[in-house]
Amino acid sequence: MTASTPARENTWITPQRAMRVLLVFVVLAPLAQALHWGALAVFACSALAIIPLAGLMGDATERLASRLGAGVGGLLNATFGNAAELIIALVALQNGLYDVVKASLTGSIIGNILLVLGVAMVAGGFSRERQKFDRVAAAASATLLALAALALLIPAVFHFIAEGAVASATLTRAREASLERTLSLEIAVVLFVSYLLSLLFTLRTHRHLYTGGAEEHEHQPVRVGRAVLSLLVATALVAWMSELLVGAVEETSHVLGLTEVFVGVIVVAIVGNAAEHSTAVVVAMKNHMDLALNIAIGSSIQIALFVAPVLVFASYLMPHGPMDLRFSALEVLAVVAAIAVVNLVSQDGESNWLEGAMLLAVYVVLGIAFFFLP
Repeated sequence: MTASTPARENTWITPQRAMRVLLVFVVLAPLAQALHWGALAVFACSALAIIPLAGLMGDATERLASRLGAGVGGLLNATFGNAAELIIALVALQNGLYDVVKASLTGSIIGNILLVLGVAMVAGGFSRERQKFDRVAAAASATLLALAALALLIPAVFHFIAEGAVASATLTRAREASLERTLSLEIAVVLFVSYLLSLLFTLRTHRHLYTGGAEEHEHQPVRVGRAVLSLLVATALVAWMSELLVGAVEETSHVLGLTEVFVGVIVVAIVGNAAEHSTAVVVAMKNHMDLALNIAIGSSIQIALFVAPVLVFASYLMPHGPMDLRFSALEVLAVVAAIAVVNLVSQDGESNWLEGAMLLAVYVVLGIAFFFLP
């Protein structure tokens, strides 16, 4: 009796139960807006509400992944994990906050491959000498990430060249903006097609590379209907909370003395990545590094190759006009640096806790740079 009591006490407070407590903010967020508690209160409550909702989505997709293997499971986790980012970005797009949209895209890419993957490697590798994953699958993901970096770099370089033409009066400002929008749209089409090809590679022609972790769970019962229902309800609530969050971004950034870019890159991205945080770390601690890698890197790939093009397409239907893919110099540098570091860490097919710590160090350095960005 006495021997078993400490075990019950130690397991009474779990991360899952702590996440459930945050669900109270799903009620407090709309109350904060209705009762005029201020933009900061609305922003904080809606952000805290999105975290457990994203966690519920992660739990449901993890249960589905237990039957479908690391490839399909990672795809499901990345897709529904990115639903929060996509919804937040669409609401910001509707409100004309294009800088916040671009910042949230940048933050989601570097947040997934540096923060989420870094925490997963530290948590999974702290009690092990090393964790292994498929090198071929990691190399394929690295190639897609390189394409994403190139897609962000080209519009920025084009803008730099076009600015010179404008200064020499060989190009008008209106023509420059038109060319940049056309370039961004065509790049978005290429990215979207590349994403479809990556699905064919992952789910069809090279599916065997992404089946790690399926054997350990294949006998676990999964209530598919309940999991799907959880995903739908959580997605709807995330959409509602995202609308409240975005509506309070501008005033909150002024109250805190932060730029909208920092809020988008760090704060909004961390909130949107909550599902990847919880799921990738949990599976890494269970030594399913293939699945953790698929979730973290796959999510960044989806942001760059799917979410970004969809936002460009959707912007043509928005009242504030088309959005281009021209990111700031620091945003481009951050994405390129993050992708380069992840390529170095993943090329040997194994990871340890120190490599995870290095990914987190790069994320902190980039966060400091965005904090001091004028």
